[in-house]
Amino acid sequence: MKIDAKDMACEQLNAAIKASADRKIEVTDVVGQRYIATACSDKEIEIHGTPGNAMGAYLDGATIALYGNAQEATGDTMNGGEIDVFGSAGDATGYAMRGGKIFIRGDVGYRCGIHMKAYRDNKPAIVIGGRAGSFLGEYQAGGTIVVLGDEIGDKPVVGYFCGTGMHGGEMYLRCDRIPVTLPPQVKAEQIDAIPSDVKALVERWCKLFDKDVKTYTGAKFFKLTPDSENPYKRMYTSN
Repeated sequence: MKIDAKDMACEQLNAAIKASADRKIEVTDVVGQRYIATACSDKEIEIHGTPGNAMGAYLDGATIALYGNAQEATGDTMNGGEIDVFGSAGDATGYAMRGGKIFIRGDVGYRCGIHMKAYRDNKPAIVIGGRAGSFLGEYQAGGTIVVLGDEIGDKPVVGYFCGTGMHGGEMYLRCDRIPVTLPPQVKAEQIDAIPSDVKALVERWCKLFDKDVKTYTGAKFFKLTPDSENPYKRMYTSN
């Protein structure tokens, strides 16, 4: 099914997506409509344009391929599925996500991955091909964040306050040196090789965006985890 979203209100567009009996849906001329594909579980949705806030919110198994840039809160509280952004994404991407995967070709804004969490085998992941703004992984409680962008001079691949309040999960930064802006609650260590599950995420990102796998999987990475002595761990998790 193909939907031309030109001049459609977000309520009208989302109703048309949910009412469609087709599994595969292509949506064109998207300009700012919010909440696209909210809570969808059984569809493959291709979007052309620039959706508004909260695309893929509460996504529950569907897949979204966005050929354009995303605004704020993409994948807000998503439970499962996959979102592929063939551009950049705004602030709070993956806010409180608790399952599924988000792959972004370009950059992300502030507070990407804030309040990410995981439960047993349900482990969310965000892979960022560019650079990340400040407060990446703020209060992260679970899941995996990978940043693959390039350092620019003395400018690190992440902004200020990366991992502030982090008390679970892990981050992997492709960079030559530890960002000096890390808060004291975060422990950073250089690793010889990324683990197999993270390698699979990077390989998926490379396949999606036609990048050379060896350039990324063979690079230097730093692994960021919560410092076991930081107060956030004692506040938000049990020993």
